[in-house]
Amino acid sequence: MAQAILLQDVDPLGERGDVVEVAPGYLRNYLQPRQLAEPATAGSIQAARRRQQAAEQAKLDAERRSQENATLLGRTVLTIRQQAGDDGRLFGTVTTQDIADAIRDARGMRVDRRKVHLEDPIRHAGTYMVVVELADGVMATVKTMVVAG
Repeated sequence: MAQAILLQDVDPLGERGDVVEVAPGYLRNYLQPRQLAEPATAGSIQAARRRQQAAEQAKLDAERRSQENATLLGRTVLTIRQQAGDDGRLFGTVTTQDIADAIRDARGMRVDRRKVHLEDPIRHAGTYMVVVELADGVMATVKTMVVAG
């Protein structure tokens, strides 16, 4: 059996960066030509471990940044001005794109409009609590004031 480092996820063998035992012919004739794996040497194993540690560190940094952004957005109050009638009904709606643009203008954060959770577009002036998903599992609630203007 030969040791190989997976360069990509291979369904029956494992995930990228794993060191696995495979038949030498399988490594030489299938995995290497398709650039799915490389032979495991002492140097390549060390390099794979460094890449894996760097990827884990980057993931932790991204989670920390998204938590900080969630805290910052939780303290943010957005004010969106829209034309409205005397009864407070808007001449149009406030959509998820409007809220994403207001977040970008207020805090300089780019938020995908699909990550802003509104059940229906806002049609009346008032104060709304809007949930924004910053990363997987990291949610922030932004106070949004829609005023007639």
